[in-house]
Amino acid sequence: MIDTSGHHIVYGELRDYLTGEVLADTDDERIRQDLARLLVERLGYGKHELEPRLTIDTCYNGIRTHSLIELAVRIDGRRLFIVRYGPGSLVTREKAAIAAARMLEPDYRIPLAVVTNGRDAELLETARGKVLATGMGCIPDRGRATALAGEYAFEPFADPEKRDQALRILNVFDQEVCCFGTGCLNDAR
Repeated sequence: MIDTSGHHIVYGELRDYLTGEVLADTDDERIRQDLARLLVERLGYGKHELEPRLTIDTCYNGIRTHSLIELAVRIDGRRLFIVRYGPGSLVTREKAAIAAARMLEPDYRIPLAVVTNGRDAELLETARGKVLATGMGCIPDRGRATALAGEYAFEPFADPEKRDQALRILNVFDQEVCCFGTGCLNDAR
């Protein structure tokens, strides 16, 4: 039976491709699973190099926000890039993806971020916030990732003002507001 009580249609349950965990089967989760399969089956990553469903929690002005990072990709023990998914326009997701890559790892700024809607993608450099490439083909394969890991610095992101700014960006951009104008109580993630 399909659950349509919230704003996410839940078709039932599915098993996570990477972990085997049982998750709610939604349209968005199906795309997330396809992204994990793409990275492993076509781009050559090992499942052990992918970290699914990482989060950053923020609270500003009494508003709590839970930011989801669909995947983090580790090369030689360090997170090289994150993948953030969201339906619709990619450009509206750039700032939050860059902020997440700057804040997720406490010891350094993750050098790259990918934003995707499942049909298109952008590869972002997180030091300057620049778009490096577009299209689904811009997601680095495993060989390219090894080369990129040698090209980019894994520098600390320690400036308190810049850290606070990144957290504020996540808090604002990742607030989920459903059709009733309030925070979503029926989030299927």
